[in-house]
Amino acid sequence: MMSKSTLIGNIVSVSGSILSIRMSENVLSTMPIIDGIVYRVGQIGSFVRVPLGYADLFGIVTQIGADAMPESLREVFLKDSSPVVSTRWLTVALVGERADHRFERGITQFPTAGDEVHLVTIQDLNIVYGGASEESSVVVGNISASESLPARVDVDKLLTRHCAIVGATGSGKSNSVAILLQAISSGPFKSARILLIDPHGEYSETLKECSKVFRINAASELEQEELSIPFWALPFDELMSSFPGRVNDQQRDYIREKVLEKRLASVAGLKKQPPTQAITADSPIPFSLKQLWYELDDFERQTFAENRNPNTKKLIKPGNADRLQSNQYEPASAGGGSPFLNFQAKGILAFLDGMRTRMLDQRYRFLFEPNDYAPNLEGTCSADLDSLLAGWLGHEKPITILDLSGVPPDITISISGSLLKVVYDAMFWAQELPVGSRQQPLLVTLEEAHNYLKAGEQAISSRTVQTIAKEGRKYGVGLLLITQRPTELDETVLSQCGTVIALRMTNKGDRGHISAVVQDELYDMVAILPSLRTGEALILGEAVQIPSRIRFYKTSHAPRSSDPVVSQEWRKPRPDPSAYQAAIHNWRCQRFMKEGK
Repeated sequence: MMSKSTLIGNIVSVSGSILSIRMSENVLSTMPIIDGIVYRVGQIGSFVRVPLGYADLFGIVTQIGADAMPESLREVFLKDSSPVVSTRWLTVALVGERADHRFERGITQFPTAGDEVHLVTIQDLNIVYGGASEESSVVVGNISASESLPARVDVDKLLTRHCAIVGATGSGKSNSVAILLQAISSGPFKSARILLIDPHGEYSETLKECSKVFRINAASELEQEELSIPFWALPFDELMSSFPGRVNDQQRDYIREKVLEKRLASVAGLKKQPPTQAITADSPIPFSLKQLWYELDDFERQTFAENRNPNTKKLIKPGNADRLQSNQYEPASAGGGSPFLNFQAKGILAFLDGMRTRMLDQRYRFLFEPNDYAPNLEGTCSADLDSLLAGWLGHEKPITILDLSGVPPDITISISGSLLKVVYDAMFWAQELPVGSRQQPLLVTLEEAHNYLKAGEQAISSRTVQTIAKEGRKYGVGLLLITQRPTELDETVLSQCGTVIALRMTNKGDRGHISAVVQDELYDMVAILPSLRTGEALILGEAVQIPSRIRFYKTSHAPRSSDPVVSQEWRKPRPDPSAYQAAIHNWRCQRFMKEGK
């Protein structure tokens, strides 16, 4: 009796994993009641079951109505059938099968024309979604088709196959990210390691119970730690891009050579010294940037009593490298006599002036005066890069948040890309060690990922994330990309994401970008994205048993990106205008503090 009550039609044609189904004329209602439960027949994204002996095939409805009719039969049915009959068609994409009460992705045997098709009951859904291993998965919400069923995400596939979370502003991306990371952190994974690059400081409060936050001008009362990014850990090109002004190729090569000399001279101060032939201008070896500037600046300013004789310098007042004060020389003669200019100068004085200004700017102190990681004039510092990485990745909390909200906008992309490169390179060279990502995998989470991965750009952030996307899985480094503009993402990286979590998206171009990276037979499911509720998502890919429409849980601490409830906030009394004084104080201190602190 149950078999007949769930029958909805028969297969008319099979094309690969795509089935064309004609609904039975006996199905009088699209909302049948079975065992007291109301079911919906023919909903986009719903499941159907095709019994084949001892096995059941499961498929997803991707199209309904006349458009779902096979092209070869369309003219015949439209001519000979009533409009009602000609629209009772479904297109279904097969996704998996059940044998021995266990669901598995993939199809081993295919149906034929005439086979029966049944709607999927609650008992069937329990089989489909109950196959996920509780040891390797986490619960992030409920299945939309049956809210009594938990939605599980496979952590192994999420990390090793990469993941992208996409959705329009206000669709619930930040909440989804918070719920996913909280689920991993509160699970049985006591050595979980997640690095979250947070450009706007959205997650510090939401994830405070399971994370350690590093930010510029850290609030010690909130147990935050100061974010230090030593300039000497940056590759040469990124170090140069952190200064205003430009130099030509010849001048750049000259500065590169001087940087290499400084790094080589500092090797003696390291606890473990690498071979000199392995050192380049990009090697993460401390050196004094102040001393480098002082020597470059001095060479540009020198004047001589005798032409081209460096032994006859006309020095008036010595400068100070530590305070970034230049040596003062007698001005060169305008008539071509003594004192003479240094004709070997490289013409980089304007660049060096900008370099000095940037090094004195307190907004860049985290980079050029990074606390214990700031070298002295001899190029030695009290702490090395290993303690920096241990501080970021070696603490007891599962999540590390690098809050970049205090980084000046003009270098945010360069700094974030350099951070990623430092971390990934460290994981690559530690792959055989206990702290390497092969033995303790690392999930790199990038909020506002389109800022790092603009299509066609070759910035260090884009290059590094592309490298992680292509090679990270071999070393246990996974990517979680969050963006509201998938069209701006590099397609190479997006195509490497084995799982896509798509929340509501109204932009046609963004939906088209997502359609391009999902499997062809599920292409039509992307069309339902504009109608998803806030916090509801389609999960497509390897991290789920079957492509699913789910509703994420709601986190108890809303991320700072959440919209204010205007109708409630405007009902409150007007605040005291004296609070603007605290706002200006926060601005000047570059910190978020309560009034009166």
